[in-house]
Amino acid sequence: MITRSTAALMVALSCAAPAALAQDDARKVATQTCSSCHGPRGESISSAFPRLAGQQGDYLEGQLRAFRDRTRGDPMAQAYMWGMASQLDDATIRGLAAYYASQKPVRGKSPDAKLAQQGKSIYEAGVAGGQACATCHGNDGEGKGTIPRLAGQHSEYLVKQLVLFKSQLRADNNATIMHNISSGMSFDQMEAVAAYLGSK
Repeated sequence: MITRSTAALMVALSCAAPAALAQDDARKVATQTCSSCHGPRGESISSAFPRLAGQQGDYLEGQLRAFRDRTRGDPMAQAYMWGMASQLDDATIRGLAAYYASQKPVRGKSPDAKLAQQGKSIYEAGVAGGQACATCHGNDGEGKGTIPRLAGQHSEYLVKQLVLFKSQLRADNNATIMHNISSGMSFDQMEAVAAYLGSK
């Protein structure tokens, strides 16, 4: 005779098994496919590809869905990620996001001290009365929820994204906000704030 507690345990185990399987599948995708560009744990060494280790899970999930649905439109997305994400189901996307979010963030590299100090001022105060980066991305560039972590990211990658936002070549959920912020920035200011964030 199956008791009520045994039945409840069986239901719990049957629900947990698919979730664990999806996480295992996501880990395999991350280490066998994504690793060629982003590194096994998301610690990319090439500035052409963003570091994913320690990134906000909600942000990663949203971006992967946008790549799959082709709503994130920038040249690199179209060249690489549209195809890579096209076969990912929702469970694998959630698993990949959770996998990378659980990894230890990469420590930033030592920057040009003067440039990083200029970048810190921009990050904390904004440009010409514009919104400060820290308002959304956090005091230490850690991000939150759907707002990405920027700390420790390749500075060259960050500059490229700011240029894409400014030129309106990157389209996604945050594109309008980021276009408004980046449109008031010079290339030198972009390099400064990226150097600061890349050092964290």
